[in-house]
Amino acid sequence: MDAVEDIKSRLSIEDVIGQYVELKRAGRNFKGLSPFSNERTPSFMVSPEKQIWHDFSSGKGGNMFSFVMEMEGLDFKGALELLARKAGVDLEQYRTSGKGGSRTQEKERLYAALELAAKFYQANFIKNRIALEYVFKKRQFTKQTVRSWILGYSPNTDSALCDFLKRKNFSDKEIKDAGLSAQRYRGVGDMFRGRLMIPLQDPQGRVIGFTARILEDNPNAPKYINTPQTILYDKSRHVYGLHLAKDSIRRNKFAVLAEGNLDVISSHQAGVEQVVATAGTALTEQHLKTIGRFTDDIRLCFDADNAGLNATERAIPIASKVGVSLSIITIPSGKDPDELVKQDVELWKSTIEQKQDVLEWLISRYAKLSDLHTQKGRRDFKQAVLTSLQKVESSGEQDLYAQKIATILGYNIEAVREELKLLKSGENSFSKSKNVVKKLPDASQKRLNEFRVIQNNFLSLTLMMPPLRSKLDEHIEGMLPDDEAKKLARFLLTTPDFVGEVNKAEPLKPLADYVKILSLLFEETYQGRELIELDRTATRLKANLVAHYVKLQKERIAHEMQNADEERTLQLMDAANKLTNLLRQYQGGANA
Repeated sequence: MDAVEDIKSRLSIEDVIGQYVELKRAGRNFKGLSPFSNERTPSFMVSPEKQIWHDFSSGKGGNMFSFVMEMEGLDFKGALELLARKAGVDLEQYRTSGKGGSRTQEKERLYAALELAAKFYQANFIKNRIALEYVFKKRQFTKQTVRSWILGYSPNTDSALCDFLKRKNFSDKEIKDAGLSAQRYRGVGDMFRGRLMIPLQDPQGRVIGFTARILEDNPNAPKYINTPQTILYDKSRHVYGLHLAKDSIRRNKFAVLAEGNLDVISSHQAGVEQVVATAGTALTEQHLKTIGRFTDDIRLCFDADNAGLNATERAIPIASKVGVSLSIITIPSGKDPDELVKQDVELWKSTIEQKQDVLEWLISRYAKLSDLHTQKGRRDFKQAVLTSLQKVESSGEQDLYAQKIATILGYNIEAVREELKLLKSGENSFSKSKNVVKKLPDASQKRLNEFRVIQNNFLSLTLMMPPLRSKLDEHIEGMLPDDEAKKLARFLLTTPDFVGEVNKAEPLKPLADYVKILSLLFEETYQGRELIELDRTATRLKANLVAHYVKLQKERIAHEMQNADEERTLQLMDAANKLTNLLRQYQGGANA
């Protein structure tokens, strides 16, 4: 038995999914509302017998591992480790390398040390008057908020935490590797002393480090101290508050990225929970990738100072590379989120809805910072905004903002276009070979989900009803959006007379979970219907499948044409005409 099978034998899929979705018994299966859409009628199904789940509204499905990957934004390794902890499975026994095992054990020891440190700081928090007054009176946090975010206080002593952890059998090396100790002139002592302790947690809620805020006035001490880089904490990857924000981000379909940890906590306390933060304004590709697992709409709420301006400029090419949409939130009167939340929660809610395109914000910002009445000011403005604009991949979007820049400067649009062209010609990072759309537009993504639903329904009929396999052909196989669907279609095309238990067919074993999903779909939707009715349904699904394929391809072509030269434009137009003819061909067959 391997690790995956061991975990499956100890955990029931309905219990795992039941921690995220309210499930109700429906015969042999369980039903619930889809966590991937705002539906009112339950279309999400879990089959304990088959150990799979299927979301009828989006076409998604799989086993408990794929569900956790979807909900937690994890890769397979992360889902395996999470479920192994839930199941009490020691992954070390399945590792072939002793080195890998020792690394995992080392990490677990550091997690344990940090968890104990958080409890230690909590215990000291309730004893310290200054910390209590700061949190409850100045910050106006509730007791529930303090518990949810595990806020604490580090006593202002040399080695109270280190001594405590040593009594719990942690070594000096483990304490140092967890980022909890530091070398001082008197020797090794606590990293954090006399500060409000804000635990940094990974997306699953495990403590990986701390941010420590000073509570007493001391101009010679930094306001904040963070855990140094460790094997658990990497500030270039960590997104603060994601463990409590991810469900709200997924539900609201956007994330607000603030600067301060306490801004995040204030917003969550006020009920606006799709807010997270990074360590300062140093936004990285990994930060955007991590948030991008839950939404591609990321709204920056940085200070309108030079640091915030520079961070926004740096983020533009990163966002373009990752494939997320960046916009800016401007807080009225220059307040920070914490101040606005305290003043007017409803104003904060409306503010985060009023996003401004990142380039539009940059142009406006530089126009205010530059003296446009002087030649130098106009030159500085033009250089700053064109440098950011040339990093945008869409030529249509570039032209739109080039017109705005020309209007501000009183230039001819052709002059701005020419300068932009010259600037781009000196840059290699956005060459034609890299001018690729990373993500579909929202409308196309929605259509892709609809496409997947049609695909699965069509294949469930052709898989479970051999007389309907004549509906399949190689063109249809090539249109299917998912690799598993293509492989199944290939099997049915090459063995159209196959009859028997699909789960026992040797070529289908690599597709076991997908086949189970399709069989569940058939049982729930088509079982018991007459063949003539199913034949009509399969014909209609086939025509719809082709129609969705053509629409998606045409949207991709339209997007690519924005940046295409004349020769490529002609090629794309020819491809679009062929798609139109293909659609007519299949629609004619459906109407025959």
